Formats: sequence, structure tokens, C-alpha cells
Amino acid sequence: MHTLHSYTLAQMEKGLTEQFTVTITEEKMAAFCALSGDISPIHLSESYAAGRGYPGRVCYGMLVASFFSTLAGVYLPGEHCLLHSVETKFAKPVFIGDTLTITGVVEEVNAVFGEVTIKAQAVNQAGKKVCRATIKAGLAK
Repeated sequence: MHTLHSYTLAQMEKGLTEQFTVTITEEKMAAFCALSGDISPIHLSESYAAGRGYPGRVCYGMLVASFFSTLAGVYLPGEHCLLHSVETKFAKPVFIGDTLTITGVVEEVNAVFGEVTIKAQAVNQAGKKVCRATIKAGLAK
């Protein structure tokens, strides 16, 4: 279970870092499929994914990116966060069974606009960066 953090704008400073880990499971894949309606065979069919040269079904990129919402809403800054934007780049495929470390680092604090910029990344158990993001979030002052 995640522990809800409660950073305020006054507590935000460049370099502040938070992280957590998550494992991609069959259950997460099925739940994301049900929520999103994305039935692309690369996510659902072992044989289709193998035919495309992958060792297994490819995880939904947006499932991986959804953990940036968890990062911002739970860890950095946490409960006082309102997402303004998340710009995401997908670097490498993710597979069922992969354990991802999601890390965010405060890059900029804009007190005038009550907004922070967070550089975030997802790294798999082999140390490979699989996804990265720039998050802009509003904060209570």
C-alpha cells in the first residue's frame, strides 16, 4: 500500500526526490484493458507479440505512464497535487512480470504560479529506462 505524502509548495525544492516500485501483473493488464477498451493484439496475444519479435505480450504504454499519476498524486507532491500536464516518452517495451522503479525529481518550483516541474522515469529490474516524463503540477500554497 502506498503512503500518501503531503508536500506543500513551500516544501518543494529543486532536487527533492521520491520513488516507489510496482510490478506489472496479468491483473493490472486485464484491468487496464477493461478500463481503456484497448484490445490491440500486441497486449493480449502471446503469439501475436511473438510474431512481432517480442518475448511476450507488451504492456500498455499508458499503463506504465499511469504510474506517473501515482507518483504525483501520492508521492511527489502528494495530496495537494493537481496535475497540469504529463509529457511522456516511451523508450523500451515493458512486459508482464517486470518490476518498475518510478522516480521523480523536482526540477523547478514556480511560486508565482504555484506549480512544480518534476522529471520522472520508470526503470525496469534490469536497470533500463523504459519510460520518462515531464510532469507539471499545481500545489496548494
